[in-house]
Amino acid sequence: MERTLSIIKPDGVGRGLTGEVIKRLENSKMKIIAMKMLKMTEKQAQGFYAVHKERPFFDSLTNFMSSGPVVVMVLEGENVILKYRDLMGATNYKEAEEGTIRRDFATDIEKNVVHGSDSQESSDSEIGYFFNSFEIVN
Repeated sequence: MERTLSIIKPDGVGRGLTGEVIKRLENSKMKIIAMKMLKMTEKQAQGFYAVHKERPFFDSLTNFMSSGPVVVMVLEGENVILKYRDLMGATNYKEAEEGTIRRDFATDIEKNVVHGSDSQESSDSEIGYFFNSFEIVN
């Protein structure tokens, strides 16, 4: 079984979309094996998104991600990384397919409601950033 990290971003939590996102995950047969709500400091957001440090959107992204509470989850299932990325939709919500989370709820390219790992390597690293082994239930 594969695992991936899911984050409901501050815009999703703030707009009351947490339950809707979780419902879509469960309806898609993705198992939630860890979940918690937290508020990242800007420094913590910068650490999480360090791979994007040289990108022009880094400051805006880390400011946004530390602007309010987020819900972080570990999802498990067969091909869950790709399956969750398909459910999220394209980063640019205007390019996302109908019925995806981003197409249905995003308000701009940054405030696109959810984050998901893009590979097994980033998934392992991202899960470890937020969860220790005692917090993940099998």
